Amino acid sequence: MTLPLPPATTPFHLTPAEARVLGTLMEKARTVPDSYPLSLNALLLGCNQKSSREPVMELSEADITTALDNLQALNLVRQASGSRVARYEHNFQRGVGVPEQSAVLLGLLMLRSAQTAGELRLNAERWYRFADISSVEGFLEELQDRADDKGGALVVKLPRAPGTREQRWMHLLCGAVDAASYTAPSAGGAAASGGLVERVAALEAEVAELRRTVQYLCTELGLSPPGQT
Repeated sequence: MTLPLPPATTPFHLTPAEARVLGTLMEKARTVPDSYPLSLNALLLGCNQKSSREPVMELSEADITTALDNLQALNLVRQASGSRVARYEHNFQRGVGVPEQSAVLLGLLMLRSAQTAGELRLNAERWYRFADISSVEGFLEELQDRADDKGGALVVKLPRAPGTREQRWMHLLCGAVDAASYTAPSAGGAAASGGLVERVAALEAEVAELRRTVQYLCTELGLSPPGQT
């Protein structure tokens, strides 16, 4: 039986290091479940990886140990039992009192900084498959309109940056956001857009190759290619 999640009634502000540690644990729980919970060394590598991070950080073991201690005190991280090596797992969804979809969006914002709803949907593919962008926007709006007795808003919709069509969202887990610092598209957002272009080009090439293969087989079998009579 699934128990209802308790609401978070005490606001907290994470440091950038704590947000990176927490987001990394949330990511690896979904993308590499066989290696989860994470050892300190694995967590260090995940926090400092160059891909899917904005900004890229160079945290030390001491930084991560301090962050883990503080996150455990907030009931957002716990040490897993049954292992000779200390391993850690997040308790974000229950600790903050949000549904799974909202936790995914907050985790992505902690790791990749401000993103549009479209970028969040794309980047969430390995975590959770949202049906469409409107579904992402619905959960973001719920997080923005979160009641004060549950801890208040956890995200904010940023003003539209010059030259962009979509507004981006940012989490508030590290405190208030300076909107002026987000007036230009983030490096993470640019990387996501570039990655999408590359994926579309690869798919187009694959479709073209499949089309040539089908045409060849039809010729060999004396059949008309699909779409021709």
